Amino acid sequence: MIYSIIAIIILIGLIWFNFAPQLGAQSKGYSLEKIKSSQNFRNGTFKNLVKTTIRKENTPFSKTIKDYFNGEGNRTPDSVIQTMAFNKEDFIKCDSGLFVVWFGHSTVFLNIDGYFVLIDPVFSERASPISFMGTKSFRYSNPIEVENLPKINMVLISHDHYDHLDYKTIKQLNNKVDKFLVPLGVAAHLEKWGVLREKIVELDWWENYSIDSVKSIIASPARHFSGRKIIDLNKTLWCSWIININNHKVFFCGDSGYGKHFKEIGDNYGPFELTLLECGQYNENWPYIHMLPNKIIIAHDDLKGETLMPIHWGKFNISLHSWTDPMKQLFLNAENKNCKILTPVIGDNIKINSNKNTGTFWWEN
Repeated sequence: MIYSIIAIIILIGLIWFNFAPQLGAQSKGYSLEKIKSSQNFRNGTFKNLVKTTIRKENTPFSKTIKDYFNGEGNRTPDSVIQTMAFNKEDFIKCDSGLFVVWFGHSTVFLNIDGYFVLIDPVFSERASPISFMGTKSFRYSNPIEVENLPKINMVLISHDHYDHLDYKTIKQLNNKVDKFLVPLGVAAHLEKWGVLREKIVELDWWENYSIDSVKSIIASPARHFSGRKIIDLNKTLWCSWIININNHKVFFCGDSGYGKHFKEIGDNYGPFELTLLECGQYNENWPYIHMLPNKIIIAHDDLKGETLMPIHWGKFNISLHSWTDPMKQLFLNAENKNCKILTPVIGDNIKINSNKNTGTFWWEN
């Protein structure tokens, strides 16, 4: 009897694993052919520009598990994070210049001369395929509601991990968005979730999408990996984004360890008015797929960046460090480096290169 129950549970799990929509879908047709023709796709999976392992060499998985349970304290805030309520009307009125709103982790909303670009939107309570299990968001005093967002010209997705591509959020955003730009292989997920194929642009590294003569987006390399299921590791591409709209240039790194691609991007497309660089979820056990703090200022300089805004922190606990350690380490590494760092309160609308304060140490409160 007990074996029958176990078998039924396993069967139900396998059925869910294969058919749950939030897990996404596999590419077919033209998208699959484009994947196969990519120089970055070899032997059935996408590759990084340089050899990249998820864990550091000679680091057993058992060490990672042990470190996880013995990580730093204070990995989540003790209380609700005080955030600012997003004001749609004020955001829309800002139609001259480069404005940025950070919604926590890697979700960033850009307003570039009235052109709205939303990047890696995740507004669900958990970064997980299961609504009641998995990585839970920190508590915000003013959580963002999708219905309070304006119409959006473009959504950019860097890769298909759950903390960057969220099923529920995409479903809620779909009718508000004109275009979705994604790396190779990710279009299949969006189509399964109801996004029309004609609204999706799928790009390989260094491919350019031109909106008009003064607006273009380039998918650029990152050093990471992908997958929404154990069995689909690196079947979709991951990327960073080069955004050039009305001569305002912004770089979004996605998830990426440090690598030569930052200098290549800076030499060919810099300088950048704003760099959005991941600063969080790092660890010595996985130094190649998430940037260590001592590399962030170097990457910013490689990119010829003017203002640096740290992302990939402040919302989810996915690593072993305290939730405020990213900022502590960033400012320690920035000492005597003449680097302008923007640390906005979550939800605040900031004009880049204005006289407004570049941010306070709000996380210390």
